[in-house]
Amino acid sequence: MNVGIDLGGSHIGLGVVDKNGLILEKVEKRITIVEKKNIKKTIESYIIENVEKWQQKYKLTNIGIAVPGTVKEGTVVKSVNLGLENYKIVDALQKEIKLPIVIKNDAKCAALGENAYGCLKKYTRSIFLTLGTGIGGAVIIDNKLLNTGDLPGCEFGHMIIEKNGILCNCGKKGCFERYASMKALKNRLRKELNLDETTRGQVLLDKIRNNTKSNPDYNIIEKIIKEFIQSLAIGISNLINIFEPEAIGIGGSFVFFEDILLDRLKDYIISNNLLFNPRKDIKIETAILENNAGIVGASIII
Repeated sequence: MNVGIDLGGSHIGLGVVDKNGLILEKVEKRITIVEKKNIKKTIESYIIENVEKWQQKYKLTNIGIAVPGTVKEGTVVKSVNLGLENYKIVDALQKEIKLPIVIKNDAKCAALGENAYGCLKKYTRSIFLTLGTGIGGAVIIDNKLLNTGDLPGCEFGHMIIEKNGILCNCGKKGCFERYASMKALKNRLRKELNLDETTRGQVLLDKIRNNTKSNPDYNIIEKIIKEFIQSLAIGISNLINIFEPEAIGIGGSFVFFEDILLDRLKDYIISNNLLFNPRKDIKIETAILENNAGIVGASIII
């Protein structure tokens, strides 16, 4: 039995995963603004507490951790959405946990999980995007992650799609994730609909689903969704033009908005002359493992 851990920009999820990719037990928590001020302690205490509890119940073998950002040799080199830099997370955890621990970029973990057990299982060449607080990515060729050498690469969220655009947490302007992450969509909806910043995603989803022309906010919501689709389509079409994958997988909280976003996204890409090699259809699959993809993928990176 392995433990898969998914560190997100706003949450921590842990699961005990068996050899078939099934999660036997799972816990998760949202990271509050207060907890972010001492993020290392928050991460370490939550992981240690739950792993120690599970060690009394399961025969645990390894721990894999999915991290948003750049990682190398047990160190979080840079995670802009968690505010971490040169954080030796493996060393810190192994002071209390006597199990092998490996870390990898979260999008790559999710891609491995979906490639092994989920929406990309029937493809050998694919691209995977995680849309959440930011945008992460991975390229799979012949069922293996694209090898980019010492640095992880595939930082799709930080390709520039708007010259001199919105300032990103990474320090650049106009990054893909500032326009097409789910956080960007939700924040814009909250702002332009004059909603409290704590308004949950489900409330926003309901507003979009129930949006009709009789709604006084109809035009505002339609404009936000249209511009979000345009930005997401630009980024995805760039990746298609470079890698020509058999399919694109999308995970993160995008999966909960699939019924109102996915068809519009595919139609926009195909009908707006964005592809170098035009086609009548493209395969965009949403994550079957949903938000568990990071946990499952992390459990198999050992």
